[in-house]
Amino acid sequence: MDDRSDRQVLIASNRGPVSFTPSDGGAPALRRGGGGLVSGLAGVAGRAEVLWVCAALSDTDRQAAREAPGGRLDLAGHDTGGAVRMLDIPAATFRRAYNGVANSTLWFVHHLLYDTPNAPHFDARSRRDWQSYEAYNAAFADALARDAAPGARVAIQDYHLSLAPLMLRERRPDLRIAHFSHTPWAPPEYYRLLPDDLGVRVLEGILGADHAGFLADRWAEAFLDCCEAVLDAKIDRHARTVTHAGRTTRIGVHALGVDGAALRARAAEPDVAARAAALRAQVDGRRLIVRIDRTELSKNLVRGLAAYRELLANHREWHGRVVHLAFAYPSRYDLPEYRAYTEEVRRAAASIIEEFGTDTWQPLILQVEDDYPRSLAAYGLADVLLVNPIRDGMNLVAKEGPVLSERDCALVLSREAGAAAELAEDALTVNPYDVSQTAEALHRALLMPAGERAERCRRLVEAATALPPDRWFADQLAALD
Repeated sequence: MDDRSDRQVLIASNRGPVSFTPSDGGAPALRRGGGGLVSGLAGVAGRAEVLWVCAALSDTDRQAAREAPGGRLDLAGHDTGGAVRMLDIPAATFRRAYNGVANSTLWFVHHLLYDTPNAPHFDARSRRDWQSYEAYNAAFADALARDAAPGARVAIQDYHLSLAPLMLRERRPDLRIAHFSHTPWAPPEYYRLLPDDLGVRVLEGILGADHAGFLADRWAEAFLDCCEAVLDAKIDRHARTVTHAGRTTRIGVHALGVDGAALRARAAEPDVAARAAALRAQVDGRRLIVRIDRTELSKNLVRGLAAYRELLANHREWHGRVVHLAFAYPSRYDLPEYRAYTEEVRRAAASIIEEFGTDTWQPLILQVEDDYPRSLAAYGLADVLLVNPIRDGMNLVAKEGPVLSERDCALVLSREAGAAAELAEDALTVNPYDVSQTAEALHRALLMPAGERAERCRRLVEAATALPPDRWFADQLAALD
């Protein structure tokens, strides 16, 4: 066996640790990625030989991948922080796999987002998109099979790569393979919206892994339910295993948390302090309700704004005394549903400002822009943090906010967020569809006594930092041993 086999770790994900943007000089300019997965890799890289395989997401990424030997960005002189192979998948194939299947189909199924009288509509075009999804997954399986030492560990990430575990297993049966789902998992009755054969392919694809991981118990249980109902697989719920087609896959739950020390260090940087000062001047000592999200359908921004409007309509005592900071990161503008939703968010915000705003009080500040330092500043200033997704695999905003809060923020949290499994006891939990309940929860949060807020926030921080990204990732690798 290759002497690298016990040390080598391969990570596969759609988005990698770096991306590229055009520059004036013509050569692609590198931008470093962020988020839990990148942090997790940083924790592993010091003690393991890591290769990260990712897709080129843009024309500039594809240019950088083509100019690097075999797509190995680190061998082309880029400061990638480790070994990175970026796959130059044809743009049309990537677009159909990413937008046509991953984001318009699998994401919608797992987040229960379809307007079922009108969608989904699976036809010949859907089948063409599925062929691209297969080709996209096969490109990852080929690259991993080529790069892996005998017996190496491979961690395949998320719904973009649902087929890759089985494809890789067929190419390299010697490898130890994990798959992790960062989304919720749909219950069988909703999962069966997928065409029968494609639903089978997704489940069998993930079951090609030795270990399939989820963010919360309820998503793991839903996956087991689907395997039982759709595949008629043998399920051991006590041991959490699925046996199908002669193989057994272990099912695990790894509740991703935040690295409190790293997050606080980033929040102490000058750019965050400058934005905090600007926000303080803008809100002028008023109480703050903060939300930080992508303009993603599942995040439920429009109902959140409606709840804030109802708070102001029902509790006039808050007029002039509270401001809602709604910071939304643009998301998936390639899809018409997302463009329309972003405009609906803007209209809802403008309506609140028009109805309640005065010459001396702007009740709502909406920003649709990617501004991470400002988000960190807002966490620190929040009196109330609103996290009300329709459905969410975890939701790290619910964990980051209490960690950075300087005011012992109260958390209003949807019971449909994976984070509710850990945080519900110390949050004010709401039904994300119940606007009136959410409005009253915001009112209760604003009135919560300081001592109670401090004690709840302390426990929220403990739960939020219980499994930081490096340990979260290490647990997945340990499950393969």
